[in-house]
Amino acid sequence: MNAEPPPGASLTGLREAARTCTACELFEGTTQTVFSVGSATARLALVGEQPGDVEDRRGIPFVGPAGQVLDRALGEVGIERGQTYVTNAVKHFRFSQDAPGRRRIHQTPELRHLTSCKPWLVAELALVDPEVVVLLGATAAKSLLGPDFRVTRSRGVLLPRAGRADEPAAVHAGWLLATIHPSAVLRADDPDVAYAGFVADLRVAIGALSPAA
Repeated sequence: MNAEPPPGASLTGLREAARTCTACELFEGTTQTVFSVGSATARLALVGEQPGDVEDRRGIPFVGPAGQVLDRALGEVGIERGQTYVTNAVKHFRFSQDAPGRRRIHQTPELRHLTSCKPWLVAELALVDPEVVVLLGATAAKSLLGPDFRVTRSRGVLLPRAGRADEPAAVHAGWLLATIHPSAVLRADDPDVAYAGFVADLRVAIGALSPAA
């Protein structure tokens, strides 16, 4: 069983290897590893927290209610989901369940889960090498910006990606930007205000892309 990315693997190779990852206990009881979807040459990458119940069953990130919010927001800033690379900081669904067959309740991944999954995230982003990586929510932000990073203090701010100690030397110049997770829009007291702020952050990310050739 793989516990870390195989050296020199392609994106397809990483995806296949991740199917048998046992680096932490989250692989137990889930349907499957949920790796990524989208363009391997995308200029914009979107990193979420972890797959949810729907994603775990379908094997594709952001296909539940939060994914619908994300798709709507991407449309507003003029980019289609297929033009992006979409993944998660943690590749298995962490949940609690009262009994077999009962509803599976989302649980936030812990730092040890982020640590176990981080080599996969770093490896896939190094291969895609997008110009901008948008970190959706606190868990995704902490995975690449450290446990002390707070989205509430630094959301919508472009941060240099190249030159970070945890990024391979092959990574080109680019940006990281943290914002709220789309699911936060669904939980907000005022969803319209939360959604507008989310779209505004995505506009900052889009604005950092170099002009298309």
